[in-house]
Amino acid sequence: MDDQTKTLKYLVSVEKLADEILSDKREIVLLDKRRNQNREALRDLAKSKPKKCWVTVGSVLVKHNMESTKSLLEADQKQLDIDINTLRSNLKVKVNNLRDLEMQAPVPGLMLVPMSNRETEALSRSGLIH
Repeated sequence: MDDQTKTLKYLVSVEKLADEILSDKREIVLLDKRRNQNREALRDLAKSKPKKCWVTVGSVLVKHNMESTKSLLEADQKQLDIDINTLRSNLKVKVNNLRDLEMQAPVPGLMLVPMSNRETEALSRSGLIH
């Protein structure tokens, strides 16, 4: 393979990975916006007392039972949290892969994970943290 072909393949792989990173970031922003809208809707439903409410399904408004609407929104919130967390964890890997392709060091602290409750309790019992 000649140098031009290698360079072209390298540039294509870098651009493809960078495009995936940008699209994942846009997807996270859109999902987070939807999660906030669901949170606002749940808050409004908690404040109101009617037995039925209007729900938008696509471009159609439907009168729906309040309790089942709350359960639908809560289930959607859980799924959105899962999707956002999955995208964020995959994004970290993709960023490190891109930096590898660019022959740069990984972002320091990018793959850090918070300590679990058990780890924190063990450290506090041993007197290492207060």
